[in-house]
Amino acid sequence: MLNLRFIRPCLFSPFLNRSSSFGFSPKQTINFVLRSQMGTLTTSSSQSSPKLFFRQLFEKESSTYTYLLADFSHPDKPALLIDPVDSTVDRDLSLVKELGLKLIYAMNTHVHADHVTGTGLIKGKAPGLKSVISKASGSKADVFVEPGDKICFGNLFLEVRATPGHTMGCVTYVTGYGPDQPQPRMAFTGDALLIRGCGRTDFQGGSSQQLYKSVHSQIFTLPKETLLYPAHDYKGLTVTTVGEEMLYNPRLTKDEETFKSIMDNLNLPYPKMIDVAVPANMVCGLQDLDSKAS
Repeated sequence: MLNLRFIRPCLFSPFLNRSSSFGFSPKQTINFVLRSQMGTLTTSSSQSSPKLFFRQLFEKESSTYTYLLADFSHPDKPALLIDPVDSTVDRDLSLVKELGLKLIYAMNTHVHADHVTGTGLIKGKAPGLKSVISKASGSKADVFVEPGDKICFGNLFLEVRATPGHTMGCVTYVTGYGPDQPQPRMAFTGDALLIRGCGRTDFQGGSSQQLYKSVHSQIFTLPKETLLYPAHDYKGLTVTTVGEEMLYNPRLTKDEETFKSIMDNLNLPYPKMIDVAVPANMVCGLQDLDSKAS
């Protein structure tokens, strides 16, 4: 397993020849892409500028969003998936193949409790793909990321921000900054921040105080026009913005003590998949591959 620090500029590219499939070294970066529900987004008027391809995909049983991003301007069209679900892996890979993308990363925002990640299945079907999760999650993966790391693909990148509170290992992936990166910025918030809500804080090392601080210091400090894409929505909503949530989120617009009181009194039942999902996701969905190899 790799424990890497990725810093600017992006020094690692999966398209360079390496003596080992794990040819990473310290102080490197990983490769990435952005959203347009309709297809691609050009970051500037220059013909050589990156084009972000983005799709928001939905898994109905757990109401989970999976995000597909790719750099259409790169000859290899490098792509990544955020929060894939095991039951929709074939759908996702079919789309990747149809569009001629090269899938290089399958990433999780945290160890999910309501579904099994599709990472393990994808690794068995997409040779060379690397699984990614935060080091703080305590889970298994090919690549561990920490706050400030950059995940690069093509000429685009995602910045890693630590947003613990729902679980101790939650991270938010934010699209790059600068004139050569897509605008407005986008943040994939996992369960830390939902549309007009947030993830629960009563298991997996959760903390309402920590979540409050995470959202206010790591998400609400982004430009107000930043597009926010959560891991779930249960009302058919697809996207929000930093500015909207700062005004209308019924929990996170409150002061910290009121927020803590709200979270302490939700009285929610445990997710029905928790006893299956958490053990599987602690090995990033790789347990099926291990059993086949043995």
